[in-house]
Amino acid sequence: MPIIRSTLFNLAFYTWGVVASVVFSPTLLISRRATYFSNQIWIKGVFFLMRTIMDLKVEIQGVKNQLSPPVIYASKHQSALETMLFHYVLNDPAVVLKRELMWIPFFGWYFKKLGMIPIAREKNKGTSSLRKMLKVCKIAVDNDQPIVIFPEGTRSSPDQPGQYQSGVASIYKHLDIPVVPVALNSGCYWPRRCFLKRPGVVTIQFLDSIPPGLPRQEFMSVLQSRIETASQALNNVRQQ
Repeated sequence: MPIIRSTLFNLAFYTWGVVASVVFSPTLLISRRATYFSNQIWIKGVFFLMRTIMDLKVEIQGVKNQLSPPVIYASKHQSALETMLFHYVLNDPAVVLKRELMWIPFFGWYFKKLGMIPIAREKNKGTSSLRKMLKVCKIAVDNDQPIVIFPEGTRSSPDQPGQYQSGVASIYKHLDIPVVPVALNSGCYWPRRCFLKRPGVVTIQFLDSIPPGLPRQEFMSVLQSRIETASQALNNVRQQ
């Protein structure tokens, strides 16, 4: 049964993605507002497919910890799901993503129109890429967009402690705004690089915010501790 559900879901997911990207492409020539509206329709369609085909739902915890912009949301990264999830639970976020995604036909055009924040991960381009990223982050803040970043830089399995990168600390220091850590257990249901998806309830948990002004090492220590502890707790609940 799981393989049948997963096959149907993956087929519907990719078909819906292609159809939506083509049908809504005229919004790229109209306005950012129109593109944002079409993106919401696509994402709501994805979550409809998750519920009806996979019996996979989303539960949001800690809503009281969400802050109005300017704010950075620093999230655990276990699955492709959260790249869509934050567009579902936050209002018009600017997500930090790898630059290569901006080159994908149609999808990359949407990312650019929506104000996503690209970053190059090549070491020889680290400093210049960081400067560009910080500049785009400032533009997002000026546009009242919450910033979303995955400090690990790549997806990790639920039982794998993250290797946190320093980019989030640079944004935190440069913008001097609070950071809301986010824990989740999406990898338990939508594993990375895995065809099979599992039914259940993905939990996303907004944790207590970290105020601006902490020293870099202290900030990174607090951020990683909160995200990893809470994410592991969510993973353990799912396994019981």
